[in-house]
Amino acid sequence: MESQVLLEVNNLKKYFFLNKKETLKAVDDVSFHIYKGETFGIVGESGCGKSTAGRTIIGLYDHTEGEVIYEGKKVHSLNKKEKFHFQGKMQMIFQDPYASLNPRSTVREIISEPMEVHGVYPDKKERLERIYQLLEDVGLNRDHANRYPHEFSGGQRQRIGIARALALDPEFIIADEPISALDVSVQAQVVNLLKTLQKKKGLTYLFIAHDLSMVKQISNRIAVMYLGHLAELTTSNELYKNPLHPYTKALLSAIPIPDPDIEDKRERIILQGELPSPINPPSGCVFRTRCPYAMEVCAKQKPSWLKVEENHFVACHLYDKKVTGDFDGNQVAVTK
Repeated sequence: MESQVLLEVNNLKKYFFLNKKETLKAVDDVSFHIYKGETFGIVGESGCGKSTAGRTIIGLYDHTEGEVIYEGKKVHSLNKKEKFHFQGKMQMIFQDPYASLNPRSTVREIISEPMEVHGVYPDKKERLERIYQLLEDVGLNRDHANRYPHEFSGGQRQRIGIARALALDPEFIIADEPISALDVSVQAQVVNLLKTLQKKKGLTYLFIAHDLSMVKQISNRIAVMYLGHLAELTTSNELYKNPLHPYTKALLSAIPIPDPDIEDKRERIILQGELPSPINPPSGCVFRTRCPYAMEVCAKQKPSWLKVEENHFVACHLYDKKVTGDFDGNQVAVTK
């Protein structure tokens, strides 16, 4: 993995203004960077804002505040010509492989469309050969080019979506829960395909999912997101070995272990209460209403983004020396 930063996200906010009184804070002050050639994972339960973050980064949603910098250029400040060029460098794989494909178009037409829009491979014969090559790259064959999306399985349709994302030779791909709509047996195949394509084409991924066990298989670093905020960020191995945030620990405890003896003995962390609404999030730490270690300061003050160890960051008062006096949280009085 190279140390060159390809993408920077600084204090990104995406609010949806529902009416004069209500504002949905889908992404609220999120910052991270992605190195060229790595896979950066974002995980969290449904409604945490991870997909909105991805769509805002690529420009499908306009941002409310903050900035997204790709190769030194601010994405949301690009003019029309620059934005058109940028779209060829960054592509997206969507969650539902059926809804994201035009049912009235053949596979050849679906993959060909971005080439036509951007004017690449103008020669029809060359373009067709390019389409055939992309189909083979994703594990399909030439005969599939003239078929329609409904003639394929879910896994095959997602492969078509991946081929379409690769049509313009992008450098960076946002994969928005690309395996959540697929059977478990197919999920691993798609993840392995993405890893193979990354090595072959030198791609960089932002991989969005709610399944921590699957994200670990593909990601170099993982950010845990909760109610529009980042809770923790570190390498995938470190996150599993040494989770710090109470929310991360709860997520990891929900992953089943394929050993009945270990699974029966291990402690499962059950979070109490309902997920708060992003329209009216809790004051201070947004996780405090479900946190078993909540303190008075959690309701009054938003936790700082702390560097606890090398490449390990967390937003939690338990690890703030100014609050606890140490880093293990032993002096914390459990209150609500």
